[in-house]
Amino acid sequence: MTEAAPAVIRSAGNALLKDLRRLAQDSHAHRRQQRVWLEGDHLCRAALARGLRPALAVFSESFWPLAGAQLAQAAPKNIVIDDALWRGISGLESPAPLGFVLDLPEAAELAPGAPTVVLDRVQDAGNVGAILRSAAAFGFTQVAAVSGTALLWSPKVLRAGMGAHFGLRLVEGLKPADLAGLQVPLLVTSSHEGEWLHQANLPWPCAWVLGHEGQGVDAAIAQLAAHHLRIAQPGGEESLNVAAAAAICLHASATGRLAPPA
Repeated sequence: MTEAAPAVIRSAGNALLKDLRRLAQDSHAHRRQQRVWLEGDHLCRAALARGLRPALAVFSESFWPLAGAQLAQAAPKNIVIDDALWRGISGLESPAPLGFVLDLPEAAELAPGAPTVVLDRVQDAGNVGAILRSAAAFGFTQVAAVSGTALLWSPKVLRAGMGAHFGLRLVEGLKPADLAGLQVPLLVTSSHEGEWLHQANLPWPCAWVLGHEGQGVDAAIAQLAAHHLRIAQPGGEESLNVAAAAAICLHASATGRLAPPA
Protein backbone atom coordinates (compact mmCIF):
# COMPACT_ATOMS: atom_id res chain seq x y z
CA MET A 1 0.00 0.00 0.00
CA THR A 2 1.28 3.47 -0.89
CA GLU A 3 0.48 6.52 1.13
CA ALA A 4 -2.35 8.75 -0.08
CA ALA A 5 -1.23 12.13 -1.38
CA PRO A 6 -2.33 14.66 1.24
CA ALA A 7 -4.84 17.42 0.83
CA VAL A 8 -3.41 20.60 2.35
CA ILE A 9 -5.53 23.05 4.36
CA ARG A 10 -4.30 26.63 4.73
CA SER A 11 -7.60 28.49 5.18
CA ALA A 12 -9.17 29.14 8.59
CA GLY A 13 -12.58 29.05 6.92
CA ASN A 14 -12.19 25.48 5.65
CA ALA A 15 -15.30 23.44 6.51
CA LEU A 16 -13.34 20.29 7.43
CA LEU A 17 -11.12 22.30 9.75
CA LYS A 18 -14.22 23.55 11.58
CA ASP A 19 -15.57 20.00 11.85
CA LEU A 20 -12.29 18.76 13.29
CA ARG A 21 -12.28 21.55 15.87
CA ARG A 22 -15.79 20.58 16.96
CA LEU A 23 -14.86 16.91 17.21
CA ALA A 24 -11.80 17.76 19.31
CA GLN A 25 -13.48 20.21 21.68
CA ASP A 26 -17.24 19.56 21.82
CA SER A 27 -18.33 16.55 23.87
CA HIS A 28 -21.49 16.07 21.75
CA ALA A 29 -20.05 16.63 18.26
CA HIS A 30 -19.24 12.94 17.73
CA ARG A 31 -22.95 12.15 17.88
CA ARG A 32 -23.87 14.82 15.36
CA GLN A 33 -21.06 13.88 12.96
CA GLN A 34 -21.06 10.13 13.71
CA ARG A 35 -17.27 10.32 13.88
CA VAL A 36 -14.70 10.57 16.65
CA TRP A 37 -11.37 12.37 16.90
CA LEU A 38 -8.32 10.45 18.11
CA GLU A 39 -5.50 12.80 18.99
CA GLY A 40 -1.89 11.78 19.38
CA ASP A 41 0.41 8.92 18.53
CA HIS A 42 -0.68 6.63 21.38
CA LEU A 43 -4.41 6.71 20.62
CA CYS A 44 -3.89 6.44 16.87
CA ARG A 45 -1.58 3.44 17.18
CA ALA A 46 -3.91 1.80 19.71
CA ALA A 47 -6.70 1.94 17.15
CA LEU A 48 -4.48 0.47 14.45
CA ALA A 49 -3.37 -2.31 16.80
CA ARG A 50 -7.03 -3.34 17.16
CA GLY A 51 -7.43 -3.52 13.38
CA LEU A 52 -9.40 -0.28 13.05
CA ARG A 53 -8.94 1.87 9.95
CA PRO A 54 -9.53 5.60 10.21
CA ALA A 55 -11.55 7.47 7.63
CA LEU A 56 -9.02 10.31 7.72
CA ALA A 57 -5.48 10.74 8.98
CA VAL A 58 -4.67 14.33 9.87
CA PHE A 59 -1.18 15.81 10.35
CA SER A 60 0.37 19.15 11.12
CA GLU A 61 2.37 20.39 8.16
CA SER A 62 5.68 20.21 10.01
CA PHE A 63 5.04 16.66 11.20
CA TRP A 64 3.86 15.19 7.89
CA PRO A 65 7.38 14.49 6.51
CA LEU A 66 8.20 12.63 9.77
CA ALA A 67 5.00 10.59 10.02
CA GLY A 68 6.37 7.26 8.84
CA ALA A 69 4.72 4.63 6.67
CA GLN A 70 2.37 3.10 9.24
CA LEU A 71 0.66 6.40 9.98
CA ALA A 72 0.90 7.83 6.47
CA GLN A 73 -0.69 4.69 4.99
CA ALA A 74 -3.30 4.16 7.70
CA ALA A 75 -6.24 5.97 6.07
CA PRO A 76 -7.64 6.24 2.56
CA LYS A 77 -7.19 10.02 2.77
CA ASN A 78 -4.51 12.15 4.41
CA ILE A 79 -5.02 15.77 5.46
CA VAL A 80 -2.14 18.15 6.17
CA ILE A 81 -2.92 21.34 8.07
CA ASP A 82 -0.87 24.49 8.32
CA ASP A 83 0.88 24.60 11.71
CA ALA A 84 -0.71 27.89 12.78
CA LEU A 85 -4.19 26.50 12.05
CA TRP A 86 -3.38 23.16 13.67
CA ARG A 87 -3.03 24.75 17.09
CA GLY A 88 -6.67 25.85 16.93
CA ILE A 89 -8.04 22.33 16.50
CA SER A 90 -7.02 20.71 19.73
CA GLY A 91 -8.43 21.38 23.17
CA LEU A 92 -5.01 20.55 24.66
CA GLU A 93 -2.46 23.07 25.87
CA SER A 94 0.24 21.16 23.98
CA PRO A 95 -1.47 19.68 20.90
CA ALA A 96 -0.16 16.45 19.40
CA PRO A 97 0.87 16.79 15.73
CA LEU A 98 -1.41 14.06 14.38
CA GLY A 99 -4.88 12.64 14.73
CA PHE A 100 -7.30 10.17 13.17
CA VAL A 101 -10.96 10.61 12.35
CA LEU A 102 -12.72 7.32 13.02
CA ASP A 103 -16.29 6.41 12.17
CA LEU A 104 -18.32 6.20 15.37
CA PRO A 105 -18.86 2.49 16.14
CA GLU A 106 -22.43 1.24 15.95
CA ALA A 107 -24.28 1.26 19.26
CA ALA A 108 -23.85 -2.05 21.05
CA GLU A 109 -26.52 -3.94 22.96
CA LEU A 110 -25.97 -5.25 26.46
CA ALA A 111 -24.29 -8.67 26.50
CA PRO A 112 -26.00 -10.45 29.42
CA GLY A 113 -23.15 -12.72 30.50
CA ALA A 114 -20.15 -10.47 29.99
CA PRO A 115 -17.88 -9.32 32.84
CA THR A 116 -19.13 -5.75 33.11
CA VAL A 117 -18.44 -2.40 34.69
CA VAL A 118 -21.59 -0.35 35.21
CA LEU A 119 -21.20 3.42 35.35
CA ASP A 120 -24.11 5.00 37.19
CA ARG A 121 -24.06 8.72 36.33
CA VAL A 122 -20.27 9.06 36.68
CA GLN A 123 -19.91 12.57 35.32
CA ASP A 124 -16.23 13.46 35.27
CA ALA A 125 -14.70 12.54 31.92
CA GLY A 126 -11.30 11.85 33.46
CA ASN A 127 -12.84 9.43 35.93
CA VAL A 128 -14.77 7.65 33.18
CA GLY A 129 -11.69 7.26 30.98
CA ALA A 130 -9.60 5.99 33.90
CA ILE A 131 -12.28 3.42 34.77
CA LEU A 132 -12.32 2.21 31.17
CA ARG A 133 -8.55 1.68 31.39
CA SER A 134 -8.93 -0.34 34.58
CA ALA A 135 -11.78 -2.38 33.08
CA ALA A 136 -9.66 -3.36 30.08
CA ALA A 137 -6.57 -4.06 32.22
CA PHE A 138 -8.38 -6.35 34.64
CA GLY A 139 -10.34 -8.51 32.20
CA PHE A 140 -13.73 -6.82 32.06
CA THR A 141 -15.02 -6.81 28.51
CA GLN A 142 -18.10 -4.58 28.73
CA VAL A 143 -18.84 -1.12 30.11
CA ALA A 144 -22.50 -0.23 30.58
CA ALA A 145 -23.22 3.47 31.09
CA VAL A 146 -26.46 4.60 32.70
CA SER A 147 -27.92 7.86 31.37
CA GLY A 148 -26.24 10.81 33.06
CA THR A 149 -22.76 9.33 32.68
CA ALA A 150 -20.21 11.31 30.66
CA LEU A 151 -20.43 10.32 27.00
CA LEU A 152 -18.03 7.45 26.44
CA TRP A 153 -16.84 8.63 23.02
CA SER A 154 -16.39 12.28 23.97
CA PRO A 155 -12.90 13.72 23.39
CA LYS A 156 -11.93 13.96 27.07
CA VAL A 157 -13.03 10.40 27.84
CA LEU A 158 -11.17 9.13 24.78
CA ARG A 159 -7.97 10.87 25.87
CA ALA A 160 -8.28 9.58 29.44
CA GLY A 161 -9.07 6.07 28.19
CA MET A 162 -5.72 5.88 26.34
CA GLY A 163 -6.98 3.29 23.86
CA ALA A 164 -9.05 1.13 26.24
CA HIS A 165 -12.16 1.93 24.18
CA PHE A 166 -10.97 -0.27 21.34
CA GLY A 167 -10.91 -3.45 23.45
CA LEU A 168 -14.27 -3.00 25.18
CA ARG A 169 -17.94 -3.43 24.38
CA LEU A 170 -19.43 -0.02 25.19
CA VAL A 171 -23.14 0.40 25.86
CA GLU A 172 -24.59 3.84 26.60
CA GLY A 173 -27.88 5.48 27.54
CA LEU A 174 -29.16 2.71 29.79
CA LYS A 175 -31.90 3.05 32.38
CA PRO A 176 -31.49 1.43 35.81
CA ALA A 177 -34.15 -1.14 34.89
CA ASP A 178 -32.07 -2.26 31.89
CA LEU A 179 -29.44 -3.69 34.24
CA ALA A 180 -31.87 -6.45 35.20
CA GLY A 181 -30.91 -7.93 31.83
CA LEU A 182 -27.42 -8.71 33.08
CA GLN A 183 -27.11 -12.40 33.91
CA VAL A 184 -24.12 -11.92 36.21
CA PRO A 185 -24.18 -10.85 39.87
CA LEU A 186 -24.15 -7.09 40.48
CA LEU A 187 -21.58 -5.88 43.01
CA VAL A 188 -22.27 -2.45 44.46
CA THR A 189 -19.67 -0.32 46.19
CA SER A 190 -20.43 1.66 49.32
CA SER A 191 -18.31 3.78 51.64
CA HIS A 192 -20.21 2.81 54.81
CA GLU A 193 -21.93 -0.58 54.54
CA GLY A 194 -21.50 -4.09 53.21
CA GLU A 195 -18.84 -6.78 53.33
CA TRP A 196 -15.19 -5.78 53.40
CA LEU A 197 -13.72 -6.18 49.93
CA HIS A 198 -10.50 -7.81 51.14
CA GLN A 199 -12.49 -10.52 52.95
CA ALA A 200 -15.04 -11.21 50.21
CA ASN A 201 -15.27 -14.24 47.95
CA LEU A 202 -15.99 -12.43 44.70
CA PRO A 203 -18.03 -14.11 41.95
CA TRP A 204 -16.85 -14.30 38.34
CA PRO A 205 -18.09 -13.16 35.94
CA CYS A 206 -19.72 -10.22 37.66
CA ALA A 207 -20.78 -6.61 37.14
CA TRP A 208 -19.24 -3.93 39.34
CA VAL A 209 -21.42 -0.83 39.76
CA LEU A 210 -19.64 2.50 40.26
CA GLY A 211 -21.84 5.41 41.26
CA HIS A 212 -22.09 9.17 40.90
CA GLU A 213 -19.15 11.05 42.40
CA GLY A 214 -21.30 12.75 45.03
CA GLN A 215 -24.49 10.71 45.31
CA GLY A 216 -23.15 7.20 44.95
CA VAL A 217 -25.16 4.35 43.42
CA ASP A 218 -28.82 4.97 42.64
CA ALA A 219 -31.17 3.24 45.09
CA ALA A 220 -32.99 1.41 42.28
CA ILE A 221 -29.73 -0.10 41.07
CA ALA A 222 -28.56 -0.90 44.60
CA GLN A 223 -31.69 -3.01 45.05
CA LEU A 224 -30.56 -5.23 42.17
CA ALA A 225 -27.21 -5.97 43.80
CA ALA A 226 -26.20 -9.46 44.86
CA HIS A 227 -23.37 -8.08 47.01
CA HIS A 228 -22.65 -4.78 48.76
CA LEU A 229 -18.95 -4.19 49.38
CA ARG A 230 -16.73 -1.56 50.93
CA ILE A 231 -13.03 -0.83 50.79
CA ALA A 232 -10.99 -0.71 53.97
CA GLN A 233 -9.49 2.77 54.48
CA PRO A 234 -7.14 2.65 57.49
CA GLY A 235 -6.13 6.26 56.93
CA GLY A 236 -9.61 7.40 57.81
CA GLU A 237 -10.67 9.38 54.72
CA GLU A 238 -14.42 9.67 54.22
CA SER A 239 -14.40 8.24 50.69
CA LEU A 240 -12.27 7.45 47.68
CA ASN A 241 -12.33 8.97 44.22
CA VAL A 242 -14.56 6.75 42.07
CA ALA A 243 -11.78 5.93 39.60
CA ALA A 244 -9.47 4.89 42.44
CA ALA A 245 -12.22 2.78 44.00
CA ALA A 246 -12.90 1.16 40.62
CA ALA A 247 -9.25 0.21 40.17
CA ILE A 248 -9.15 -1.41 43.61
CA CYS A 249 -12.40 -3.34 43.10
CA LEU A 250 -11.62 -4.54 39.58
CA HIS A 251 -8.12 -5.56 40.62
CA ALA A 252 -9.64 -7.58 43.48
CA SER A 253 -11.80 -9.46 40.97
CA ALA A 254 -8.83 -10.05 38.68
CA THR A 255 -6.52 -11.35 41.42
CA GLY A 256 -9.31 -13.48 42.87
CA ARG A 257 -9.52 -15.31 39.55
CA LEU A 258 -5.76 -15.91 39.56
CA ALA A 259 -5.54 -17.13 43.15
CA PRO A 260 -4.86 -20.89 43.53
CA PRO A 261 -7.70 -22.93 45.06
CA ALA A 262 -7.58 -23.31 48.85
